Amino acid sequence: MFKDHFSVAARGYSQYRPDYPAELFSWLAQIAPAHELAWDCATGNGQAALGLVEHFRRVVASDASTAQIANRRQHERVDYLVALAEASALRPACCDLISVAQSAHWFDFERFYTEVRRVARPGGVLALWTYSLFGIDERIDELLARFYSDVVGPYWPPERRFVEQHYRTLPFPLEEIEAPVFELVTDWNLDLVVRYLGTWSSVSRFKQQRGFDPVAELAPSLARLWGDPERSRRVGWPVHLRAGRINSRLVSSTSR
Repeated sequence: MFKDHFSVAARGYSQYRPDYPAELFSWLAQIAPAHELAWDCATGNGQAALGLVEHFRRVVASDASTAQIANRRQHERVDYLVALAEASALRPACCDLISVAQSAHWFDFERFYTEVRRVARPGGVLALWTYSLFGIDERIDELLARFYSDVVGPYWPPERRFVEQHYRTLPFPLEEIEAPVFELVTDWNLDLVVRYLGTWSSVSRFKQQRGFDPVAELAPSLARLWGDPERSRRVGWPVHLRAGRINSRLVSSTSR
C-alpha cells in the first residue's frame, strides 16, 4: 500500500508539471561515482528520468502508481516499472545515483533508507528535492498564496509540511554534500497556470470532498490580474535539494 494522491490526476500531471533544470542533472552526474545506472524513484511520468538519461547509460524509473507509469515519457534507455519506493526489485549494489523528485515526503522513511542502502553502490549518491509555491509577480503571488493557504490549505495531506519546510526537517541519515542553488523556470500563459493548479493533490481532495472545483472559482480573479490570457509570464520555483553519499554507515533515519 502507498499514499496515492496523484493517480486521479496522472494525465494532467504528465502534461502540466514543469521540467527540472538541466543544470541540476549535470551537477548530480558530477558527484555520482560512475554513470552506469540511475534509479529515479517515484518518477511520476518520468520528468526527472529524462533529465538523468542525458548523463547515465541507463535509468530505471519506478512509481507505485500504475496510472502514472501509463502516462510515462518514453525513452529507449529508460526502463519503467511499477514498484514501491521501499521495495524496488532492483538488484543489490547497482545504483550510482538514486533520485527522488517532489516525492520523498510520502515515503516510509525507515524502509526507504533500508532499500537505498541495499541498491546503492559504495559511494553512490542519494538526491532528494522538492519545490513549493511558485512566483510570478507580487499581485498574482498574493492571490495564489491565499488560495494555497486559505482555500485548499485544509486539504493538503499532513506530509506537505516537509515541502513547506523545504525538506530541512525531512529525515536524511547521510552526510550531506553542499549543493548549488537551482531554480525551476518556465514561461506559461494563463491556461497552463490554471491547469497546473489542477494537478495539486489538495485540489483533488477538495473536489472529492466538496463536490466542486476550487480552481474554477479562482480562475476569474486570476484572469483579471493576468491580463491578456495568451501572454506568457515567467514562472519560477526555488528547488530545495538535499544530497548525500551512501556508504555502510547509514545512521538512523530519524537523523536530521
